[in-house]
Amino acid sequence: MIRFSGITPSGHAQLGNYLGAIQRWAAEGGEDDLYFVSDLHAMTTTHNPAKLRGLSGELLAVLIASGIPPERVFVQSDLARQLGALTWVLECTCSYGEAARMIQFKEKSKGRTGSRLSLLTYPVLMAADILLQGAAEVPVGEDQRQHVELARVLARRFNNTYGEVFTVPAAVLPPTGARVRDLADPARKMSKSARDSAGVVSVLDPAELVRRKFRRAVTDGGSVPEYLPEQRPGLANLLEIMAACTGTKPADVAAEYGSYGALKDAVADAVIETLRPVRESATALLADPGELDRVRRAGAVRASERGEHRLQSALRLIGAG
Repeated sequence: MIRFSGITPSGHAQLGNYLGAIQRWAAEGGEDDLYFVSDLHAMTTTHNPAKLRGLSGELLAVLIASGIPPERVFVQSDLARQLGALTWVLECTCSYGEAARMIQFKEKSKGRTGSRLSLLTYPVLMAADILLQGAAEVPVGEDQRQHVELARVLARRFNNTYGEVFTVPAAVLPPTGARVRDLADPARKMSKSARDSAGVVSVLDPAELVRRKFRRAVTDGGSVPEYLPEQRPGLANLLEIMAACTGTKPADVAAEYGSYGALKDAVADAVIETLRPVRESATALLADPGELDRVRRAGAVRASERGEHRLQSALRLIGAG
């Protein structure tokens, strides 16, 4: 069974990405699983090409530094020719209505007259990402579940219309509690694309910066730490982060500390130690661009070879090959 998932370089990898997804990919991944940097997905809105290229390399380094074997990682644009061809095949299988009803398209295009066509069609590209590699399971957040469902629909439709080529994938949602909230605004999740970075802890942030951000974290009212997620989401966020880093329970963490200051320092220490080996390894890899390029090329070759026969079968059956 192949698991397959990706991360978009819309910003620097942050703590929520690591605790909610990357750490799990490294710990649970099988030898046939693949994880990728979805740089083509970052082109659906205005972007800076040089920054995108840099963020893609940085994310690749973070994935490898987190313990995912290099042969299981690749960058999406390195398969652009295969993906472009398969996306066209799937667009010829998808209806306009199916693409237009995607929630993210509705939200991101609402009130805009200049939305890029790619904002409408990128769920079909996402389907091509998944189906090209024969993925059976796709770990995603709730916001991407609808896109995996589209991939399921298109796989079934193609198979039933032209012949069996694609595995029908299933979305796998993260465990409860994987969501990390912004330290400055607990009402929103921590995001690598946030405009204000004050409440966002990046994986590669130096230790003192991480400590500063936690000391300024919103903790709501109250006199002593208590785990009350609904009433005190800011404090609950700190407790959940500490629990995720130490393998404990948020309520048990709250019972250990009598003041917010002590708790914030303890959470900062736990996060710094959790991210330290990743930060050190990723920094070393980024300082050796030749090695990072070698790893990137090897990952691209493996992913390309794994998907080529599906692409050729799909083209042949649809009448194009």
